[in-house]
Amino acid sequence: MSTGTSTFVIRWINFLTMLLAVVVMGFGVWMSTHHDGCRKSLTLPVLGLGAVIFVVFIITNNGSGHKVAGLRYKEYQLQDYSSWFLKQLNNTHNWEHLRGCLVKSDDCNNLSKKYKTLKEYKVAKLTPIEAGCCRPPSECGYPAINASYYDLSFHPISSNKDCKLYKNSKAIKCYSCDSCKAGVAQYMKTEWRVVAIFNVVLFVVLSIIYFVGCCARRNAARNRSKV
Repeated sequence: MSTGTSTFVIRWINFLTMLLAVVVMGFGVWMSTHHDGCRKSLTLPVLGLGAVIFVVFIITNNGSGHKVAGLRYKEYQLQDYSSWFLKQLNNTHNWEHLRGCLVKSDDCNNLSKKYKTLKEYKVAKLTPIEAGCCRPPSECGYPAINASYYDLSFHPISSNKDCKLYKNSKAIKCYSCDSCKAGVAQYMKTEWRVVAIFNVVLFVVLSIIYFVGCCARRNAARNRSKV
């Protein structure tokens, strides 16, 4: 899929999702106008769900990555993400905690085991965190020796501050880089969307079960009163 097509699809997904949020909230308002206890009891949960979807997709709307010639994966830039993400990831306390988790994780530590030759590494499809935290940005121009080591004696061709922050050490890598923060932002964005979609489906299923059960109890009570 080309970059233009991918961007077009993402924009339509975002638009349809935000439209879904509005529809869900509208449905909640409609339910609140009914005197039926079963429907009115679902008003607040439906409105809450719509509001959560709306907020999540506003926060995760921006940032889709940049294609780099010769690479199968994208690189991510921190400034492409929402101001909320920027505030959270640039918070020193927050990032130190996340950085500690990244250092202990297998995302970077296992790259040399996953890709044993330089050829395998160059054609790999890295995750956002692997692309942003485990290696220097491509614009730096550092030659790769293997999946976990770059020739830092090469003078970087870019003024990007991430080029100087990257080190081959397992405890340093590019964990202090903006590219790493962007990779984490992309990961969080993807995970939140999956969770949001799952919650919508789960809520719909549970609402149907609740509504059917509520109506069944009401009908049973009505039949008993006629006896």
